[in-house]
Amino acid sequence: VLLQASGGGSVQPGGSLRLSCAASISIFSFNAVGWYRQAPGKERELVATIASSSATNYADSAKGRFTISRDNAKNTVYLQMNSLKPDDTAVYYCKATSRYNLQDYWGQGTQVTVSS
Repeated sequence: VLLQASGGGSVQPGGSLRLSCAASISIFSFNAVGWYRQAPGKERELVATIASSSATNYADSAKGRFTISRDNAKNTVYLQMNSLKPDDTAVYYCKATSRYNLQDYWGQGTQVTVSS
């Protein structure tokens, strides 16, 4: 199972980015797919998850600004990030949990930098 994360970049505060997590297999194979981030010197933290039912969950820091969604036909999960702040600067990773063996699979990470 491969997860390909993309879409990171450098933006100014208030800007937007859309991250993509493309899976090599059907995303229906996963109980949930989530986005996590890790800033320098900090622990990796949850940003948002989306279940196979399409139920979503967000960290408080992401609520109202970020939207997680899925395109089943493309086996891709997106994270639309609006109103970005410098505190959002981090490497963003996607993770998928298999519905069959509960194994976690991680993508390679994509850098998001928010700076003026």
